[in-house]
Amino acid sequence: MNTISEIDDIDNQSSEDELFEHFRMQADKGQEPLRVDKFLMNFITNATRNKIQQAAKAGNIVVNGQIVKQNYRVKANDIVTVVLAYPPRENIIIPENIPLNIVYEDDALLVVDKKAEMVVHPGHGNYTGTLINALTYHFQQQKNYHSDLDRVGLVHRIDKGTSGLLVIAKTEFVMNHLAKQFFNKTTKRLYNALVWGNIEQNDGTIIGNLARNPKNRMQMCVFEDETIGKPAVTHYSVLKRYNYVTFVECRLETGRTHQIRAHMKHIGHTLFNDERYEGNQILKGTTFTKYKQFIENCFETLPRQALHARTLGFIHPITNEELFFESPLPNDFKKCLDKWENYVESLNWQEKD
Repeated sequence: MNTISEIDDIDNQSSEDELFEHFRMQADKGQEPLRVDKFLMNFITNATRNKIQQAAKAGNIVVNGQIVKQNYRVKANDIVTVVLAYPPRENIIIPENIPLNIVYEDDALLVVDKKAEMVVHPGHGNYTGTLINALTYHFQQQKNYHSDLDRVGLVHRIDKGTSGLLVIAKTEFVMNHLAKQFFNKTTKRLYNALVWGNIEQNDGTIIGNLARNPKNRMQMCVFEDETIGKPAVTHYSVLKRYNYVTFVECRLETGRTHQIRAHMKHIGHTLFNDERYEGNQILKGTTFTKYKQFIENCFETLPRQALHARTLGFIHPITNEELFFESPLPNDFKKCLDKWENYVESLNWQEKD
């Protein structure tokens, strides 16, 4: 049997990748008829019967281009594809009573507005104080909480220093249904970012495969060679110009690790105060001492990369209702923009004088 496995590599500490696996398999010429759930369990590591059944229920199993049920019998030369939600690398999760900003919750899922500097999932150097620690405690306090998941249903992530919206599944079926929406790019996600430089075009699209930077393994970078990395597409629109920085809106077609951060750096507009991508230096502006002091004050006001996951939209897996959520800019981001507003206004007054 020919098997192709495309698995998104997730950084334990920070990632914007969707948490799913995509498999494509072609049955051998001598394949005897076999139920597709048993067929998949034979060839996918750690695939449980419940996981396969819920994937089928969510419409995530396709044979020869057609969605099939779990009792479909795989025949010779059939091409089988499946999207499975999968958990991050497991660590011992310690429930912690950490305040959360939950903007929506029902028996199927939960939407949370994450604060900046909160790590999403425990990993190397961050085993406590994470969003998953907080959610584990939150669910344990609910008397009517029942789930067939053995972990918190994390469908996607945002970086530690990024604030904004995340959806969490409560059941295996919901997890698979949401994973399919992210995989099919039907979710609606908009980000706000403040970047260095005055972007020339009001609107644009950045297309480029992303992979780890061979010179700095902590960064992702764009490769022109399409055989390297994973395809990534980011659309952006200018919202406001502040002479030396630009406030933009970004819409993701894909959800790769550090996608916006790496794409914006690639076109010469690194995120403001993004330390990992050298955005915590003065990249545009003047050499005046007052300007340097102004930038340092902005960095103190917004002590992280200027990136916020503002909107999140998806179809509810149970009710089929379209849900849409919007998170206001956090105070640190708003205060930084206010400083730039005042700075540009002062420059305008000086020009009038």
